[in-house]
Amino acid sequence: METPVNVSVINPGVAYTPAQTLELVSRAGARKGNTKPHMVFISAVSGGCMVAFAVAAFLAVVTAPWYQENAPGLIRMVGSLIFPSGLVMIVLTGSELFTGTTMFTTVAWLHRRITFWQLCMHWFLCFWGNFAGSLFVILIIFGYGGGFDRYPYKDQVIATATSKQVVPSFHQIFLRGIGCNWLVCLAIMLGMQAKDINSKIVAMWWPIFAFGAAGLEHVVANMSFIPLAIFHNTPGLSVGLYIWKGIVPSCIGNIIGGALFCGAYYFWFFIYREAEIMVDGTYYNQPQRPASEEGDTAEKGEVNVKMSHMDGSTVHNRKPTTMSDSDTMN
Repeated sequence: METPVNVSVINPGVAYTPAQTLELVSRAGARKGNTKPHMVFISAVSGGCMVAFAVAAFLAVVTAPWYQENAPGLIRMVGSLIFPSGLVMIVLTGSELFTGTTMFTTVAWLHRRITFWQLCMHWFLCFWGNFAGSLFVILIIFGYGGGFDRYPYKDQVIATATSKQVVPSFHQIFLRGIGCNWLVCLAIMLGMQAKDINSKIVAMWWPIFAFGAAGLEHVVANMSFIPLAIFHNTPGLSVGLYIWKGIVPSCIGNIIGGALFCGAYYFWFFIYREAEIMVDGTYYNQPQRPASEEGDTAEKGEVNVKMSHMDGSTVHNRKPTTMSDSDTMN
């Protein structure tokens, strides 16, 4: 007689539902809020470095004087196709990004999984960690490294910073910041919704392409764009102007776009006052099932079949099975 076995079958599907995705965002936000401060800061430094590399690549690609004069939209589109590489590197390596954490920790706080102090501390550490990483790469590697010293690259650095920092007014930068981080956090959400790496990359790519092509303002990206321009003595641009008219409005706008327009909105729409959501067969903080229980179940000749539905619910069916049954399921 064949020995019965215990089999757990989960239908993975191709993507998580929106509700399951928000649950994953909340769990990630809780994990971030409870991470040791020095680990958060170091991870944020790495994230700032990756954004700086993407900014440098963008500036190199859009340095095309003829296209800037005759087809500026076309060359901006080409540059915007390169720019999402920064977020992809951050997400796939698990680094911290200030603009992304405004969504993660807001959802976790609304879910009462972290405190407001933890939320603020995480924002503070991520902001300054991103700033440190951005300055290291853009000023040391590309600034003192001379990556943009020659014509026409230096002229493009100056022109980009002038259009982003000198020309627009305070309220324009603020409003562009809202739209920017709305798209950035949406890109992160879509990346989390996908289950395989190729789908994650594609899902994240297009919202970032949209914000780049639209010329919106990202406070962390500007930590590279503007300091590099100050390094190259851009007329009318100073550290004081950058702080007051660059960091302040874009940071506030990014917080509103990520925390309110993306995090709070989707939290309210999908999981507020809803029953606890199961993801991948587990609830939040659900303890792992002891191995002894699995063995006991197997000895009794039972099979636990889990089928995940699109609404995140799960059906459990127990029935006797044989080895041939398990071979068919596998």
